[in-house]
Amino acid sequence: MPPAHRRCVPTKASQPACCWMTTWGLLFLLWPVATATQDCPRPCTCQALETMGLKVNCEGQGLTALPVLPAHTRQLLLANNSLRSVPPGAFDHMPQLWNLDVTHNPWHCDCSLTYLRLWLEDHMPEALLHVYCASPDLATRRPLGQLTGYELGSCGWKLPPSWAYSGILWDVALVAVTGLGLVLLLGLLSTFPVPLN
Repeated sequence: MPPAHRRCVPTKASQPACCWMTTWGLLFLLWPVATATQDCPRPCTCQALETMGLKVNCEGQGLTALPVLPAHTRQLLLANNSLRSVPPGAFDHMPQLWNLDVTHNPWHCDCSLTYLRLWLEDHMPEALLHVYCASPDLATRRPLGQLTGYELGSCGWKLPPSWAYSGILWDVALVAVTGLGLVLLLGLLSTFPVPLN
């Protein structure tokens, strides 16, 4: 009966093949670890994780803007910096990101933080109570998670003109199209004979 599985047992005849497979196997496993830290943004430090991702530590670096972050980031530490806002979509290219620390930054809690708030709500809702606003006055020293949409503001977002009310001409055109539709429907219905019993 043959064995259930074979092991690579070095013999004089098989030693080169066995070592070749072991070397390539190790290289394959270590390749992500070796290349992961090459994408590390300055002045941050990066550490390869056992879960095939990257821990990017930018804590206390005085950052005023987010650096360009590697796509395979799983943990991102941005605490104790001078960040005031996060651009929309800043974390969208990092699908593996599951741990984000943005505490102890002077956040300006207006519509420029809407993306950060929504991202945290989706991925780490408990973190919203630990991210405090430094400005404006209405939000100072309040957790981001306690602010309403009204308090965050709209950044001047308005409906595009095509959706805005266009006045009486728009109403007249709508009534005319509706009337034309009814006339066509009546004409279509009158072409069918009604059987008399």
